[in-house]
Amino acid sequence: MNWSDYIYYFNEVLEGKITTTPYDDPHFMEYAKLNISRMNRWLKQGFLNEELVAKLKGISTPQNWVLITEPWCGDAAHIVPFVYLLSEVNPLITLEIQLRDTDSEIEKYLTNGSKSVPKLIVRNDQNQDLYTWGPRPVACQNHFMDLKAQGLPLDQQKMGLQQWYNQDRGVSLQQELLEFI
Repeated sequence: MNWSDYIYYFNEVLEGKITTTPYDDPHFMEYAKLNISRMNRWLKQGFLNEELVAKLKGISTPQNWVLITEPWCGDAAHIVPFVYLLSEVNPLITLEIQLRDTDSEIEKYLTNGSKSVPKLIVRNDQNQDLYTWGPRPVACQNHFMDLKAQGLPLDQQKMGLQQWYNQDRGVSLQQELLEFI
């Protein structure tokens, strides 16, 4: 699906028109409601790294960016908007969004054996993987592991991740992507 299709799907979830698992669980619906708010904030207030933008503009052959995600994913709320905005920088970049739990390629891109999302796969015009990224910036993952090691309850771990993303403002993600290009 493209960006418009994804936003349409996301809104269908929020309106209760999609009630398949996990959206039949009130907790996942709350995650989705929080996540659309977070995504909209980054779409309006997120800043793109100028060096990364320049490199993306310099891409001279088509690329297909495959982004595997789900509306319930808290990490995705802070990553997906930036990936979308970056994909819009160059018309040679096509963004394809796959839902992790519905006919996605996630099984080929597991993280330590798990279906962690979001996952970005960048392919050339021959459909060969150039690189993959995800599910979260290295510094964020390290922070999460620290929170986990402290034995904090899951809700506090999630809050700690959200605070990290709010302070980072997409900088780490973009710096990591810059290293690939």
